[in-house]
Amino acid sequence: MDPDRVLEGLDPEQLEAARALRGPVCILAGAGTGKTRAITHRIAHAVAGGVVTEQQVLAVTFTTRAAGEMRGRLRSLGAPRVQARTFHSAAVRQLSYFWPQAIGGPMPTLIESKIQEVARAAHACGLQLDRTGLRDLAGEIEWSKATQVRPADYEKSIAKAGRTAPMPVHDVARVYEAYEEQCRDRNLLDFESMLELTAAMIADHPRIAERVRDQYRYFVVDEFQDVNPLQKLLLDAWLGDRDDICVVGDPNQTIYSFAGATPGYLTGFSAAYPHATVVRLVRDYRSTPQVVRVANGALKHARGPAAEHRLELVAQRPDGPDPLYTEYDDEPAEATSVARKIGALIDAGTPAREIAVLFRTNAQSAAYEQALSDAGVAYTVRGATRFFERPEIKQAVHTLRGARQGAGSDPLVRTVRDILAPLGLTPEPPEGRQARERWESLAALAQLAEDVAAARPGATMEDFAEELDARVATEHAPEYEGVTLASLHSAKGLEWDAVFLVGLTEGLMPIVFAESPDQIEEERRLFYVGVTRAREHLSLSWSLARSPGGRKSRKPSRFLDGLRPASPSLAGRDNRRQARLVQCRICGNTLTEAAERKLARCRDCPAEYDEELLDRLKAWRRGVAEEQKIPAYVVFTDATLQAIAEHVPADKTRLSRISGVGAVKLERYGDAVLALCAGEEPAADDRGGEPHGGRTQQQTG
Repeated sequence: MDPDRVLEGLDPEQLEAARALRGPVCILAGAGTGKTRAITHRIAHAVAGGVVTEQQVLAVTFTTRAAGEMRGRLRSLGAPRVQARTFHSAAVRQLSYFWPQAIGGPMPTLIESKIQEVARAAHACGLQLDRTGLRDLAGEIEWSKATQVRPADYEKSIAKAGRTAPMPVHDVARVYEAYEEQCRDRNLLDFESMLELTAAMIADHPRIAERVRDQYRYFVVDEFQDVNPLQKLLLDAWLGDRDDICVVGDPNQTIYSFAGATPGYLTGFSAAYPHATVVRLVRDYRSTPQVVRVANGALKHARGPAAEHRLELVAQRPDGPDPLYTEYDDEPAEATSVARKIGALIDAGTPAREIAVLFRTNAQSAAYEQALSDAGVAYTVRGATRFFERPEIKQAVHTLRGARQGAGSDPLVRTVRDILAPLGLTPEPPEGRQARERWESLAALAQLAEDVAAARPGATMEDFAEELDARVATEHAPEYEGVTLASLHSAKGLEWDAVFLVGLTEGLMPIVFAESPDQIEEERRLFYVGVTRAREHLSLSWSLARSPGGRKSRKPSRFLDGLRPASPSLAGRDNRRQARLVQCRICGNTLTEAAERKLARCRDCPAEYDEELLDRLKAWRRGVAEEQKIPAYVVFTDATLQAIAEHVPADKTRLSRISGVGAVKLERYGDAVLALCAGEEPAADDRGGEPHGGRTQQQTG
């Protein structure tokens, strides 16, 4: 293809990026600014101009969907042999290929989910956990491995990171170590170890490094703000001492720091490569000016390193409807109204698959599933069973593949529908949830046939079978003709004509667990991601109570301040929030970690406290925990006990001022703690029993 023709249709900033063909390039791309267009045209331009061959390019992204989309665009631009893969996909290919000469013996079995092995390791450590506990523990192990933290260093590293463990830190470290030993003994490999082994293989074997680096000489990394230390280790191994790398991302869409991602590699790219070309994409082609104003407003008062690289989006689309801000009495009323509004949008011509309901936690999904079912609106829950792993889809794909040779000259769509009809694709959806879900899966395949036929007039069953094979290989599921229900995290990288952001209350947005300024800022970025998923219609809503007739005590999210009509001034709330910041009583620095705020000093600042009192407090806590059969940290955390030992409160008023001593704990344990602080032993009947009111032992203050 003519190199100049590849550049046709790009805006000035995209053109600048596409023409920066050599050396380090950093593209800071706001939401909806055409970053995929810019990088695919850049690759195609480099290939067409002879700068690099297709086979020497490795384009890396984070999801199979994004990789599939990138390959499709490169095909249409005349560069079909460019490798566009996820980190994991690229690593497993290389590790499998070089395993015999680098390591030898049977290749380990790759495990996609840690849950079963974590359960086995926890049992070996004498711990019995439910499904939720195992999932949290698996996530903690993934974070540790992604950030290169070993079991022996876990306790120190989690304190430094200001991270809250899902269970006592020594138990996490024990299970983590047992899990690693178990994987080695059983010849199992998780995704993190696969990346680490691939990087180590390249580092330790010069001949393998030479072959890998000879194969791939031109790198593009999408969503660079989501790279974690382990992925950066592998990327550096691929690069060697070269600098032909183009990174693309938006620091203000960093929403996976809980999994080890850091925007530091993106924001620090110019420092790492002082001669880098930096391009900023700010023209928003996705959203109307009304939606863009909300997006820009959402980040207006952002703080921290990511905010220093904030991109002010400039809308390119014509005007659309104003965003809707709606307050409801309770959650069922909110869900029912949202379902009704969705039905009205569908009746007015918006396709159901172009509508999404986005929420902060997966637990919020059930109310909207019920409301949409009651309204007769088809929906799909993003993040459920993988599309191509569903039994009905496996059967359908097998049947469609078998029909590729014997298909006649009938139109593709009719042929596919005729093949799927005996499997359950009726003209109208059936009654019953399971039957409806099966029908919707098959309908998605029929819709894919329509999309292929529209994109390639005259397409045959052979063409459709090839498209299916490519999608199965990359897990690139077709779109449903149904409303999407998704968490904000799983909505990243997607977009819809209409987006309903629901449950926007304090405690959900930001989530109650977000305590430090950094955690609050990540929640703000998550809200921004939700807003920027909308092309035209944006609805933001919240409810004041959980159930009908319940106490209306909830407050709208602080992120709505200054956006919704008659909302409080952001500046005023920010000033009040600043006033609540805790400063170190020794050096005066602002404290950001929860444990430091409890101590009212930096971890490294010298402290004066009664070590004997702290020992007695810990011994008392151990006795209470054993007596009540609860973990010791549920009584008081180490940080709270140390703060008590430093302040030595003389009465309940002073004790209540210590962070971590709430009203419940003050009532339950206050007399015992004050007795210990006075050098006395707690009364025999004052060990911290059940307070009045019947609260559970697990409740914290």
